[in-house]
Amino acid sequence: MSLDHFYRFQDLARQQSVVFYYTGYFSQAIVSAMGDALRQRLNQTDASNMQRRKLFSVFIEMAQNVVHYSAEHLSASDSTDQEIRRGALWVGEQDGHFYVVCANPVAREQVGRIRDKLMPLLGMSNDDIKQLYKQKLRSDNDAESKGAGLGFLTVARDATEPVEFDFIDEDGPLSPITMFYLKASI
Repeated sequence: MSLDHFYRFQDLARQQSVVFYYTGYFSQAIVSAMGDALRQRLNQTDASNMQRRKLFSVFIEMAQNVVHYSAEHLSASDSTDQEIRRGALWVGEQDGHFYVVCANPVAREQVGRIRDKLMPLLGMSNDDIKQLYKQKLRSDNDAESKGAGLGFLTVARDATEPVEFDFIDEDGPLSPITMFYLKASI
C-alpha cells in the first residue's frame, strides 16, 4: 500500500467519524484488548451508560462472530486452541449515534443459513426480538452454532434500527468463500 492510499484510507475514516477500526486476525486475546480500547474510548464520549452498554454488547457479539465463524483461519501447528480467524470490525459515530460493522469470510454454503436467521429479524419489533431471545434461551442450541445461537438476536435486540447485512463475492461468483457484512446502529 502506498502512503497515498493510506492517507486516503485515514481521510475516509476521519470523514466517517471512526471511533475504532481493526482488520486482520482475531483471537480471544485480541478481542479482549480491542474491548479494553473501545471501553476507554467510549469513556471520552457523551454517550449514556445504556448506549455504551448496548454498543459494547454489539461490539463483542460481532467480534465473537468473527472468532467463531470466519472461514479464513490460521492454526498453530500443535493446537487448534490457538486458532485465529480473519475479519474486520468498525465502530463509527454519526449524529450522536454509534454504528458497528463487522466483516468476515464465510463458506458459500452457509449464506442461506445466515440469511434465514437474519431476514425474519428485519420485520420484527424490539419486543418481538426480546420475546424470541427469551424463547431461544429455553430451547435447544442450533447444532451449527458454537454458542447458544443468540448472537444475531443480541445484536438485533440492542440495535436502534433493523440490522443491515450483505454478502459480497469479492473473489468472484465461483469462489467457495464470500464476505459477510453486518451492521447495527446503536
